Amino acid sequence: MHVTQSKLDFNLLVALDALLEEESVSGAALRLHLSSPAMSRTLARIRTALGDPVLVRSGRRMVPTPRALALREEVREVVERTRAVFTPAGKLELTTLERTFTLLADDGLLTLIGMGLLERVRRETPGVSLRLVPEGPGETSVLREGRADLELGVFHDPPPESRVERLVTDDNVGVVRGGHPLLSGPITPERYAAADHLSASRRGLLHGPIDEALGELGLRRRVVASVPTFASALLVTADSDLVARAGRLLTRPHVERLGLATFEIPLELPRLPIGQRWHPRYDADPAHIWLRGCVREIAGAIGPGTGGR
Repeated sequence: MHVTQSKLDFNLLVALDALLEEESVSGAALRLHLSSPAMSRTLARIRTALGDPVLVRSGRRMVPTPRALALREEVREVVERTRAVFTPAGKLELTTLERTFTLLADDGLLTLIGMGLLERVRRETPGVSLRLVPEGPGETSVLREGRADLELGVFHDPPPESRVERLVTDDNVGVVRGGHPLLSGPITPERYAAADHLSASRRGLLHGPIDEALGELGLRRRVVASVPTFASALLVTADSDLVARAGRLLTRPHVERLGLATFEIPLELPRLPIGQRWHPRYDADPAHIWLRGCVREIAGAIGPGTGGR
């Protein structure tokens, strides 16, 4: 960033980070506990210092300029490093901590772990806010770019610059509505393959490990449709004769509420190692260590984990 020290101080960097994250003057003001007029004046100072509009109106929302997008990651890193310098190592006052954490996960994990985390944050850290956001297709750079603090999920090939901690291991189960015809007798691979299936995939995939396992037995199934989220899969399954696949732990809170039934899939399927992933720059950050510890404890209360990185 080519700006002089006299034009841009750390408080402006913090404000710029919030503006680029929220893409909203009112959202940034709320995040930094300022009034909207005060944040507007701060944005004006930032525009003068950078010689760029930073955020411009586009319909009802504001969008970052190309220069702002180019600066986003650098600004985030500078703010995080500066905060780390002035945070005493190993000391964290939860009652005075002010931070916004962004967690990335599918809606099943956001429900299973995120809600427990929300309750703990409300109880222990009144100055902390959580932004729980869903995964998108191909989200591989959000941690590196600082757009998320922590990601929850199943990580088969995580990027080398990330840290991964195993939290809990889940198993695949079949999910159907209560009274589904498939439940009327032994669920064999042949009967399972003959049913109409529903896939839950944010990338719209219609095939996966189940099809590979069926193929080894000389069987094929018909996937009628795919839906983008875990919650939508359960809702569709509850009101149809389609068969879905989900994690046992993820499904458990919703079975009785939606009138669903689960069953053992008669195939050898890989287990689901659920973990949390973060960028190495947060390794020694006391607030982030606390956050990871909270997630670890919540996951540990849900089911058996395997630990480790």
